[in-house]
Amino acid sequence: MEAPGWLREAWRICVLTGAGISTDSGIPDYRGPQGVWTRDPEAEKLVTLSWYLRDPEIRRRSWLLRRDLATADVRPNPGHAALADLERQGRLRALLTQNIDGLHQAAGSTGVLELHGTVHQVVCTRCGHRLPIGDVLARVDAGDPDPACPVCGGVLKTATVYFGEALDAEVVDAAARAAADCDVFLAVGTSLGVHPAAGLVDVAAASGARVVIVNAEPTPYDGLADLVVREPIGTALPVLLAAAR
Repeated sequence: MEAPGWLREAWRICVLTGAGISTDSGIPDYRGPQGVWTRDPEAEKLVTLSWYLRDPEIRRRSWLLRRDLATADVRPNPGHAALADLERQGRLRALLTQNIDGLHQAAGSTGVLELHGTVHQVVCTRCGHRLPIGDVLARVDAGDPDPACPVCGGVLKTATVYFGEALDAEVVDAAARAAADCDVFLAVGTSLGVHPAAGLVDVAAASGARVVIVNAEPTPYDGLADLVVREPIGTALPVLLAAAR
């Protein structure tokens, strides 16, 4: 794959990643043809705050799902490694992710802006107490299907943004500043159908950045992009960024 000259010359690349970059690591995406919510729309209830808070059975199912994911052999793939290498080159303006899996950090990326939070921590919906997810999953394994907050007895949830919750304003502001201050905006493995994350493409383009989209399926922003790559992310992204060195 040959990279355009403007990509080879870019020194302030802002990257936004979505679920598609982690599918090669064994984590299914959500909205693709075989996505979790495509195959089972009811699964959205597990991450919808109103359902989660009022239905103990939803919480029990959610914790079992989190336990299964936590025990899976999930590791960063070459796509994650390529972005960590981009940072080591000094060409990464910011790495923004809609993912909650922590695989960018596991690959060596630092300062990742997690727009939708992290699955590696748990937060109390009443008092805000935080603790590692391992502590809560140990209680699930010990027979507590719906662990309560150890401080106030409130409902615990992963420190991820559920449907019905607002994103962290500070994280969103930092992401918007990065999108407005880059020469290339690279969207990888995201359907670009969820706002405000998708709107970062508009911010970057309006500020004069070139837009690159690497995704298996068409997105609403393909017509705006300067380059669209449809090949599998785990192979295409490393090749593209290697060609851009």
